[in-house]
Amino acid sequence: MNDLDAHVIEKLEHLRSWFLERNGSIVAFSGGVDSALVLYLARKFQGKEQAIGVISNSESLKASDFKLAVSFCELFDIHLEIIKTNELSDVRYSSNPVNRCFFCKDHLFQDLHKIKAKFPQFEILSGTNSDDLGDYRPGLEAGKINRVISPLVDCKITKEDVRTLAKHFALPNWNKPASPCLSSRIPYEQEVTLLKLRQIEAAEELLNTYGFEDVRVRHYGSYGKIEVLKADFDKLMNIEQVLRVEMQKIGFEEIKLDQEGLVSGKLNRVLNVNELKMATR
Repeated sequence: MNDLDAHVIEKLEHLRSWFLERNGSIVAFSGGVDSALVLYLARKFQGKEQAIGVISNSESLKASDFKLAVSFCELFDIHLEIIKTNELSDVRYSSNPVNRCFFCKDHLFQDLHKIKAKFPQFEILSGTNSDDLGDYRPGLEAGKINRVISPLVDCKITKEDVRTLAKHFALPNWNKPASPCLSSRIPYEQEVTLLKLRQIEAAEELLNTYGFEDVRVRHYGSYGKIEVLKADFDKLMNIEQVLRVEMQKIGFEEIKLDQEGLVSGKLNRVLNVNELKMATR
């Protein structure tokens, strides 16, 4: 552990104790680095028979992220259960209210409880880290209601700690950019549809082929707004005309380039404090 600072080693020891105090884990696995670390540590400290990863191959998950999640479990010999949540069929989700994420997570966690029925002594875990508590995340309320716990929160693991530990354990996605669900690219109150999700996915994959690894394409109906890292904006401008043609093939009549650059959660800016309080009740 020579590559870890003393405070991270202490947190890792805390995590080890946390897992060893429990009989087993059912981990809500998205393929992202946070839940990947939780699943890896459950497998490491509790053993293969006591660590189950569960991923929903839903419409709002990129196909590439699903494939990475499956390969991750194959690499580390982890028991993976694949389910299919159908949140798009729930109008409370597809109508895209400000607390859309609550209904998505509620569907997921209810399905995880069905798996828990086969393993009643196991806990349902999420990849929520301590930094997430300071952000607007309606899904956290769904976690509370469904008795989902997070070792990263309990052990005060920050996002930086997650990356450090994931790198230490050579997890293949340790430096993978955050990849929120595709529905998060659609402004609130604008309907989430399968067509929009597939267009967003295709547009972001197109940008990936041009070397933009960390990217968002926000869907505004007739046009898409592209966000890349500020340092990559000039590169984006250089291929703007090419992108216009390619994006029209995908289904966007127009594109706009966001000069501010990529900002996670940008669509939350339209929310005021009172809306946030009401949405999380």
